[in-house]
Amino acid sequence: MGSARPQSLKPDPASVRNQGEETLDARDESDETLMLRFCDGDSRAFEQLFQRHAGAIQGYLVHLVGATVAADLTQASFLSVVRARGRFDRSARFKPWLYAIATNAARDFRRRRRPDELTSFGDLPDVPVRPRQETQADERMQARVHSAIQQLPENQKVAIVMHRFQDLSFAEIAEALGVSESAVKVRAHRGYKRLRELLRSLWESQ
Repeated sequence: MGSARPQSLKPDPASVRNQGEETLDARDESDETLMLRFCDGDSRAFEQLFQRHAGAIQGYLVHLVGATVAADLTQASFLSVVRARGRFDRSARFKPWLYAIATNAARDFRRRRRPDELTSFGDLPDVPVRPRQETQADERMQARVHSAIQQLPENQKVAIVMHRFQDLSFAEIAEALGVSESAVKVRAHRGYKRLRELLRSLWESQ
């Protein structure tokens, strides 16, 4: 693929060190306050939002598209935050809005990719070093779980990954996806039921 990688949005370490007490104060501010500060021109507020959420967004994207491209899509998602700051609803909650952006980035990627680039399971995220036999067993289990999640319908998969792996409430998921909370609960219920069916053989073999 010849497309350029998204420009890195990671903050300059020297800049972070020089923020001192102001950075410490920012840690106590809500996401919404930081986003409003960024909308008003404070780039350091964006750096704090990036540090606060980039890891979770990348973990979310790993479940949707695999680890190989999750880092790039995380960068692309935060670049979209930068570009869309002028359209940010100042009364909205930041976290559901950010997850909506990341979800759209994953969907756009899946529409663009070629069939020969598809795999049933992307690269596994890094795990602590453990004895080889235990590590292999964990990797097999992670692969089975990830593969089962990929077999779910798109709306069920997104609901479960947000709820189970990212710890978003049903209300936050509903806001991110632009649907009712009851619709999210139905999707999650059906998705969890299907997951249990897909993984039954895995649990019985342990």
